[in-house]
Amino acid sequence: MCIVVFDIGGTTVKHGIWLNQTLSEVSAFSTPKTFEELLEIFKRVMNDYNQSFEGIAISAPGAVDQEQRKIFGISAVEYIHQRPIFEELEHYFGLPVAIENDANCAGIAEVGLGVGKDAQNIAFVILGTGVGGALFFQRQLYKGSHLFGGEVGLLKSENSQIFSNNGTLVKAADFYYKQTGIKIEGKELYELKEMGDLVAVTLLDDMYQTISNNLYSIQVMFDPELIVLGGGVSRRTELAEELSKRLFEMLKEEGVEEIMPDIKCCKFNNDANLIGAALNFEMKTARNHANSLF
Repeated sequence: MCIVVFDIGGTTVKHGIWLNQTLSEVSAFSTPKTFEELLEIFKRVMNDYNQSFEGIAISAPGAVDQEQRKIFGISAVEYIHQRPIFEELEHYFGLPVAIENDANCAGIAEVGLGVGKDAQNIAFVILGTGVGGALFFQRQLYKGSHLFGGEVGLLKSENSQIFSNNGTLVKAADFYYKQTGIKIEGKELYELKEMGDLVAVTLLDDMYQTISNNLYSIQVMFDPELIVLGGGVSRRTELAEELSKRLFEMLKEEGVEEIMPDIKCCKFNNDANLIGAALNFEMKTARNHANSLF
C-alpha cells in the first residue's frame, strides 16, 4: 500500500511517501494561508512524487472527531477547523483520507513501531513550543469523552501556570531573555550551562522540576508502565535519566516508588507524526475492510 502522508503544522507542512512500512522522500513547504491553497499544494506534491497513491494520511492540530469527520478545537491553522474536511479532501482527490491529531500520531508511531512497541499502557509527552500528549491503555489510543484525553499541556502546577507555559526549553529560553536581555535558542541554554552560566543552570533545573512535577501527576492518575518523551529536547540523552531520577524521588517521598514507570525518549523524533499518520490510515483501512465483510 502506497500512501502520501502530510503533517500540518503552524509554520510548515511536512510530507512523505509511506510504502512497505517505510517512510521516504520527506520534504516540507510553508503552511499556506488558505484551505484552497493547501489543496493546490497537496495536489502539486502528489504529482511531483509521480506515484499511484491508494490514500492520504494526515497528522493535524486540533481535536479530530472521527464520527463527525471534522477537526474541532483551535490551532494556528484556523482554516482546517469546523469544516467537513474529510469529505472535502476525499471529493477533491478521489482518494480515502484518514486524519488524526498530531500528538496522537506521534504516540501511534512510538507505540506501533518505536520504543513503546512492547508496552501495554503508555503516556506520551511531547515537549516542543508547548506540550502535547497522548494516552494509550492496553495499546489503544484513549481520546476521552471530549476528545481531550492526553492533553497534558493543560495540566496546572502550583503557580497556576499550565504545563505548556512553563515546562519547555522554548519557555526556558524566553525566561533567560527576560532575566538577561540576551536572546538565545533553547539548545543554547545547555551550552551556557556547560560554561557555568548560573542563570542557565537555574532555568534548566526549574524546567526539569516542572516536567517532573507534571509527570508525577500523570503517573499517579493513569499509572502507565512507560512514559515516552518527544519533541526537540528529547534528543538530549540526559533528559530521560534526569527526569527518571527526579520522578523516583517524588514517588518515594509518598511511599509509592513501586509504581515508578520506565521513561524513554522517542525513537522517531521529527518523523513521528508522519509515521503515526500512516499507521493510523492503515488501521482505519483494515477496520473498514473487516466491517465490510459482515
